[in-house]
Amino acid sequence: MAAYGTILNIIVPIFFLLYFIEQGFEWYLGKKVIRGLDSISSFSSGVTNVVKDVLGMTFTILTYAWLVDKVAITQIEATWAVYAIGFIAVDFQGYWTHRWHHQINFLWNRHIIHHSSEEFNLACALRQSISSFVNYFTILLLPAALLGVPAQVIAIIGPLHLFLQYWYHTRLIGKLGWLEYVIVTPSHHRVHHAINPEYMDKNHGQIFIIWDKLFGTFQEELPEVPPVYGVTRPVRTWNPIRINFLHLWLLIQDAWHTRNWWDKLRIWFMPTGWRPEDVKDKYPVNTIRDPYNFEKYDTKASRLFLLWSWLQLGFNYFLLVYFFANLAGIGTPEVFYYGAFIFISVFAYTELMDRHAYAMYFEILKSATGLYFVYQSGGDWFGAGNYFGDWYVYIVVSYLILSAVVATLFAQLEIRREKGDKTYKVFETL
Repeated sequence: MAAYGTILNIIVPIFFLLYFIEQGFEWYLGKKVIRGLDSISSFSSGVTNVVKDVLGMTFTILTYAWLVDKVAITQIEATWAVYAIGFIAVDFQGYWTHRWHHQINFLWNRHIIHHSSEEFNLACALRQSISSFVNYFTILLLPAALLGVPAQVIAIIGPLHLFLQYWYHTRLIGKLGWLEYVIVTPSHHRVHHAINPEYMDKNHGQIFIIWDKLFGTFQEELPEVPPVYGVTRPVRTWNPIRINFLHLWLLIQDAWHTRNWWDKLRIWFMPTGWRPEDVKDKYPVNTIRDPYNFEKYDTKASRLFLLWSWLQLGFNYFLLVYFFANLAGIGTPEVFYYGAFIFISVFAYTELMDRHAYAMYFEILKSATGLYFVYQSGGDWFGAGNYFGDWYVYIVVSYLILSAVVATLFAQLEIRREKGDKTYKVFETL
């Protein structure tokens, strides 16, 4: 837990830096590949994902350490060659896990968040799941276990393998010559994220594209078919916590509504998107039929509100830096209280981004919860005062009060704006 937190404090600033570099190239090239609220939603999804991962909220049915202990036919040292073998094994597992997430109804709920953005940029790479509470697929690492690849090798390769998937989520890099035949490139992954019929459920590879070519799921990006991004059942929200459970909620509703008991059981394991015949017409779902003619989800916002949303994301990241660096010092159960606070905070400000007036009540709840934590600890913020002094706590308390007040004002002003209230125009010009 603590080691992973340390790694995140190193790697996350790099993700932010690369995103802003992409934004600079977007401006330089005169292309539009980034939208502010969409990017905030993507980074917020990344925040919830890393908090969930750091807290270890995933149960592994079969651990790799147990598997290698039971089936290894030899034992080998952790040399560079062994790391290479382990990397290939992890990528093989990643291909099949990724493919099944796209093909099986209940598994799609774990992956829909990653495809939910209707843009394709570096930020959308951070849309990662918080709904994957069980790891089913360690068995796919059986080849590595048979060879005796040590568990610590796989533990090191896992995060590295994930982080290396960040760079190819961009529309600003074209095809890369001979590399297109070896690794997953931005071109390959644009195809994967597209909802065009020609591209659906293709290019599941994570680092090496060879798996798609071997198992028949490869599709080249076609110059005459520009990719259109998103999901065919658009999520219509900026709230990453909601997105994580939208598909699951639909499955639960369909299983409840159908009168066919066989359908109630098999809906979970049918191909993604399958619905019982007796519910499809009675309970229709908004679906994109023509990927070239649909309206992207957007919520109009003043520049001041956009700035405030970035500040909300930024301050929550400020809190995360301390959280990741001091997991051991914070201890349990306090780390779970801290994580719950971050989740409430993300839920609150992204609900406001969706223009829900009741979001201000979530903001008030978040601020009240945070102030209660400060009060309970005798005027401290999870021990931060011991490291940084009173100034850190003063900043946190000021933020909590300001967040509740400003969110309430924005909620009211956004509603007034929608109703045509001219008082909002003062903020619109800022």
